[in-house]
Amino acid sequence: MALRRQHDMLTVFNMASMTDVIFLLLIFFMVTSTFVFPSALEVNLPQSSEQTAVKPGTRVWIDKELNTYAAFGDEEPKPLADEELMTFLQLSQQNNPEHFIALYADKEVPYGKIVEILDKGARLNVKIVLATKPTSTK
Repeated sequence: MALRRQHDMLTVFNMASMTDVIFLLLIFFMVTSTFVFPSALEVNLPQSSEQTAVKPGTRVWIDKELNTYAAFGDEEPKPLADEELMTFLQLSQQNNPEHFIALYADKEVPYGKIVEILDKGARLNVKIVLATKPTSTK
């Protein structure tokens, strides 16, 4: 006596649930990637209660050893000598006259070095803002 199945098995794999999972993962990674701000430089910023959400077009960093780095947009920061900084600021002003430059200075940097860079920007009519980290409220 031969037993026969009443229903044939389907050999088709339904991909509908797999595409839903892929789209959810894609959305998750797109949303979380906007929170990441990679910075290869170790700069310990001073704290401030005022923050802005505007993303700067150009960035200048000064680490605690007084080394200066700069980058346009999301580029990797490149080391600059003091005499190259003026040229960099001029180039930044020519590329984006409406944007501002963010200055990321370590809190151990002497005030005079920060004023030097702000003065160079003022001579070129460049808007420079000091970057800070938010104050911790406990």
